Amino acid sequence: IMISSRRENDQSLDDMRLKAQEQFTYLDSALTTSNPLTFDRFNAQRLNIHRNEKVVIIGLGQLGLPVAKYVKEHGFDTYGYDINQKTMQSAETNYGIKQATNFSDFDVLIICVSTHRPDDMFTPQVDGLMSVVEKISREAKTGALISIESTIPKGTSKKVFEKVDHRLHVVHAPHRWYALEEEIHGVNQLRIVGGVSNCCLQHGLNFYDGREVIPQQKTESTNTETLGLKSLSIPMHPVSSVEVAELTKIVENAHRYLQIAFAEELYLYCKSNSISFSELRESLNTKWNVEVLEPRDGIGGHCLPKDTKMFINSSNTIKSKILQAAMEIDEDYKEYRRKLEKEVKIPAV
Repeated sequence: IMISSRRENDQSLDDMRLKAQEQFTYLDSALTTSNPLTFDRFNAQRLNIHRNEKVVIIGLGQLGLPVAKYVKEHGFDTYGYDINQKTMQSAETNYGIKQATNFSDFDVLIICVSTHRPDDMFTPQVDGLMSVVEKISREAKTGALISIESTIPKGTSKKVFEKVDHRLHVVHAPHRWYALEEEIHGVNQLRIVGGVSNCCLQHGLNFYDGREVIPQQKTESTNTETLGLKSLSIPMHPVSSVEVAELTKIVENAHRYLQIAFAEELYLYCKSNSISFSELRESLNTKWNVEVLEPRDGIGGHCLPKDTKMFINSSNTIKSKILQAAMEIDEDYKEYRRKLEKEVKIPAV
């Protein structure tokens, strides 16, 4: 695996982690002349891989509860935290997820809180997530791992890193969990992971899929299995920057939004021109690289609209015209459906 050189001006962070002997090592390709981390500095330290034993899942809703169950099933000392006491009690009673009252003694903190406005689930907002990070910053121990599985705007992970004063490792491992197909598309599926620095990424890989942590002595081979370390055994695709990880999730959903909107517009076109949409769709989908979806009732749920807006708002220099048009198409299609339903309900005279 190729992991790019870490960002500049991280000397103080490196010194702090080396002093605590919690620093993960790098692959040879990451150690360059411009990298403040050198073989001499690392070889002066005894390799001490962080053992992730105690894990807390913050937010036990639709995403967080399956994550907590999965973590517990893989042998970790698993705790949960949720501001809704009924939700917390249900997780404790039904699944044995112990209640956390503070974050002071955890090796891993997984954030699974909602990232939409409380009064509007279609509009992105990270205030709740940053409030959780504020508590983590006050209470969590130095060197712990924060994994953000919530869908977040570009730049959020580094804001979290700043908020915790660079004391904790921060990765973004966005979920791809799909409630309707949990067996296939549940917690344990191929996912993306990015870290705010290379050591953060190494820590995240170690926890999620047990990826090798390479020691500086080239004659040795160290991996999580031989060291007796636990992992979640989730296949992870590491990326070179945390921004790529953040964008991957919201672009995935924006792309799906676009696919559905195209189907909606094609359906309206067919209705306007007396063409059978189902027959046209079937004929189109005979081509190997074409997949036209069914429009059904329009774009439902809150994730696709929220995350599409999140992507549109992610840049100050360019706004996606095609996605803005897609949002208009979805509104037109839903208006068509509403009128159709209204006509059906009108009693015959």
